[in-house]
Amino acid sequence: MKPKGRVLSIFGVLCLLMGLLAACGDSPTATQVPAATTAAVGSATTAAGATTTAAGAATTAAGATSAAASSSGGNSDAILTVGCGQASTWTRNFNPFAAPAAVRFPTLYGVYEPLMIYNSAKGELVPWLADKYTWGTDNKSLTFTLHDGIKWSDGQPFTASDVVYTFNLLKNTAGLSGTAITAMKGTSAYVDSVTAPDAKTVTFSFKQVFSPAIYDLTSQVIVPEHIWKDVSDPVKFTNENPVGTGPFTQIASFQAQTYEIDKNPNYWQAGKPAFKGIRCPAFASNDQANLQLADGVVDWAAGGFPNIESAYVAKDPSTRGYWFATTGGIVSLTVNTTKKPFDDVNVRKAISMGINRDQIVKVAVFGYVKPADVTGLSDGFSQVKVADTAKLGDWTTFNVAKANQMLDAAGLKKGGDGIRVMPDGTKMSFKINVSAGFAVHVSAAQIIVQNLKAIGIDASLQQLDVAGWLDRLQKGNFDMSMALPSGTNFYAAYRTMMSSAASAPVGTDALGGNYGRYVSQKGDQLLNQYASTTDQAQQKQVAAQLQQVFADEAPLIPLYLSPLWYEYNTTRFTGFPTKDNPYVVGSFAQVTGSAEALLVMTSIKPK
Repeated sequence: MKPKGRVLSIFGVLCLLMGLLAACGDSPTATQVPAATTAAVGSATTAAGATTTAAGAATTAAGATSAAASSSGGNSDAILTVGCGQASTWTRNFNPFAAPAAVRFPTLYGVYEPLMIYNSAKGELVPWLADKYTWGTDNKSLTFTLHDGIKWSDGQPFTASDVVYTFNLLKNTAGLSGTAITAMKGTSAYVDSVTAPDAKTVTFSFKQVFSPAIYDLTSQVIVPEHIWKDVSDPVKFTNENPVGTGPFTQIASFQAQTYEIDKNPNYWQAGKPAFKGIRCPAFASNDQANLQLADGVVDWAAGGFPNIESAYVAKDPSTRGYWFATTGGIVSLTVNTTKKPFDDVNVRKAISMGINRDQIVKVAVFGYVKPADVTGLSDGFSQVKVADTAKLGDWTTFNVAKANQMLDAAGLKKGGDGIRVMPDGTKMSFKINVSAGFAVHVSAAQIIVQNLKAIGIDASLQQLDVAGWLDRLQKGNFDMSMALPSGTNFYAAYRTMMSSAASAPVGTDALGGNYGRYVSQKGDQLLNQYASTTDQAQQKQVAAQLQQVFADEAPLIPLYLSPLWYEYNTTRFTGFPTKDNPYVVGSFAQVTGSAEALLVMTSIKPK
């Protein structure tokens, strides 16, 4: 089967979310994929024993007939300039298991590829390294058939042994990052074993039925066993000359201010990529990145851009465009629930009511999105979101008077200087952990600082570089922090917000994404119920109950829907997704787990 046209529709699938921590503005970690369809895999079309195969021969590998298909190809030696992220200088690191902030674009999904790609714009799972999957008769196993003829960039064959090796590496090595971490290790790991019956077949056997497994497993990038088996320390390995199956693998040059990665000479999709390589200039700030975009230097970007119509598009409406979809995740103020007074649900709700989300959206996010509600879910989950979220709670509504009343009732009285004092005499003075490089986050946090003064809380910003911000977040070394809860489906979204499976002791990395360390007993029970069934109706009922639990317990403080920042310039290249041709989400600054950028990279053509 040829890779072109291999598209798998998932009817009723709860959609994925934000992936790669890479770029500017609000997208340091990823994209919550929409619930365009509403059941977990394993239901209707993939029930016990069913085989799901590729379909849609008339479509492209991007899951739709894209604008790229009409391009004649043009200059095959062209270099695509991408706003690959923020850094004063680049560090040469192409380790796909490193923290997303530390790894260079396009390591995830450009150098290394997953078994399949969820196309959130189409509600389709696109076969990639794997052509099809089959659920076992008891839904306790999942078998993948790999695509034939794939080679690593060094010419060695890609086989099932590489897949088995990758997942066992995650299982047996502490400190690695990946979408399959929670599947393979920890007390809540559900994969019992990974085996390769033959060179083209991989079977995952589960300890219990786990319907969202398809997301965790298919989105994990695969590494070559023949290279990685000789790596002494996979955590510290910087992988300066990567060997992958992806479209771009050859490091043509690497300097502190810019690097270029050229196409894979052995790429398995004939004729792709259609251009020579990708260039990544270093931008120390979002403003600098936007200036280069406005000047026409950058072809593809994923950063927050104020006044984009007048400052960018108006310069040449025929070649410049953007699409800020709100089907991603939410931006939150995550509080460390292991610390007082954040362990008190009423305090969390009071702080939330003291925040003016309308002001944040208007000023910090340029009016591009809307405030979050008490479900903590974005527009991407409209199929399962309760009809009237206001009935679940009111603590995301700005109400300074009520916030003060709740804090008074919690025994947190104001001192003579207007700052509240905890029972042990400690003032309520806290720092907000934020990445200095994410201008939108900084602006939002500054507004929060002013808002909290009105309810007797003294807050200040603790601005760090991306790596420092993420390290504090993952280790729980913060009071409050700007964050983006992440996950690859409805289940994973709530897992990152309130599940023990995604948490970790303070001081150790919460690689599962539960940075606030809040664990809900009811939430865990309902998540287990959700994952143990493949019945759509039952899952929707459980989803409604989970939203009520979130509203009752306020694990974190949702602020606003995170826009999927995405800008493009068609002066030199064609085939970008657009508002009018949304064949795939265009943003690449997404949470680990969303490989949609790979569909863009293999669809773009030079003029």
